Amino acid sequence: MPEPQSYGAKGALSSDTLTFPEALTFAMQDEYLAQARYDDILNTFGSIRTFERIKQAEQRHINALLTLFNRYQVPVPENNAAAYVTTPGSVKDAYAAGVQGEIDNIAMYEKFLMYELPVDARVVFTQLRNASLNHLAAFEQGVTR
Repeated sequence: MPEPQSYGAKGALSSDTLTFPEALTFAMQDEYLAQARYDDILNTFGSIRTFERIKQAEQRHINALLTLFNRYQVPVPENNAAAYVTTPGSVKDAYAAGVQGEIDNIAMYEKFLMYELPVDARVVFTQLRNASLNHLAAFEQGVTR
């Protein structure tokens, strides 16, 4: 299993160069990671609307990426994201973890968009980055509550 710093957005951001299949793999790992993080938060703290809503969005992100994996015949990475999740100590810490996760996710997609990409992948990566900007705003509101 990869080290935490070489998984998902952290892995993508620490790589000097990326192939398109590597970018897809890091993107999927990061979407898995977000979903696992929100599952953990909901299991620990109970129903929190922001996390429930964004967890559903993460599934849509995974589905969008799966389309690219299938189209370009890239092997879908195993979902072992739960191994990289640490449970926050409070709901406020959970929101803070959401903020950091979205900041990393946005930076990852920004990096990918600097590369030469197939048009459909550029569209998907742009949409996922934009969705993460919305998630970031929701988590930032949660931190200030």
